[in-house]
Amino acid sequence: MLDITLGQYYPGNSFIHRLDPRTKILATLLLIVAVFLANTAVGYGALCVMVLFIIALSGLPFMLVLKSVKPLLFIIVLTLLLHTLLGQGEHVLYQWKFLKVTEEGVQMGVKMSMRLILLLMISSILTFTTSPIVLTDGIEALLRPFRVIGVPAHELAMMMTIALRFIPTLMEETDRIIKAQTARGADFSSGNLLARAKNMLPILVPLFISAFRRADDLAVAMEARCYRGGEGRTRMHQLAYHAGDAAAFVFAFAMIGLMAFLRWGPNVM
Repeated sequence: MLDITLGQYYPGNSFIHRLDPRTKILATLLLIVAVFLANTAVGYGALCVMVLFIIALSGLPFMLVLKSVKPLLFIIVLTLLLHTLLGQGEHVLYQWKFLKVTEEGVQMGVKMSMRLILLLMISSILTFTTSPIVLTDGIEALLRPFRVIGVPAHELAMMMTIALRFIPTLMEETDRIIKAQTARGADFSSGNLLARAKNMLPILVPLFISAFRRADDLAVAMEARCYRGGEGRTRMHQLAYHAGDAAAFVFAFAMIGLMAFLRWGPNVM
């Protein structure tokens, strides 16, 4: 359970850490678009190099970012197998009864798996390099123009950030409950998949109780600090764009342009 890294913050003073949160959020969305545009081996190779370059700029341990893939490793492997065994294509590599492995199916399975891995790593870099408070400020600033149509920008940003921040907290609580029940004789590792899922049901009650207790504690803490919503609130650190933010946008748009060229330009292997 502790392998889930989404929502965790890794303190640092790297180039990526110092970027404006609005820049990081928008650049992340642009890079996600670039990932969806990629459909060639060269494109996916360029995206892998891009992720390694960003990790180097951020000063994050590579294995820490790679851990963000582990919680969805089963889905990634399943995606690869389904496309490989059930994908349609003309070039058959192997066939057994209704299962047919085609060159096109293998290629699609690898592409989809790479796409999931890249999306997870890019998203995790955003949360690793942006503290919850700064992330809230960035989301609120981006949503502020929508206040003219009644969108509560600050409240939405606060809700999303709290939800994101509570993911690792709930995972730690789940891990603690599992260890406590295992010490009392519970068995969560034996049996088939359905039996294991059934064995996990007793965890839900204490987990929900703990979640409600933590939510109540958070509400009391916010009220004790006179939190009354976004109206009239000031910030200790004002958001401002710098030259590094412009460079980040240029880099993100360049990646989109490269992926679009590789997709619709001259044929590139």
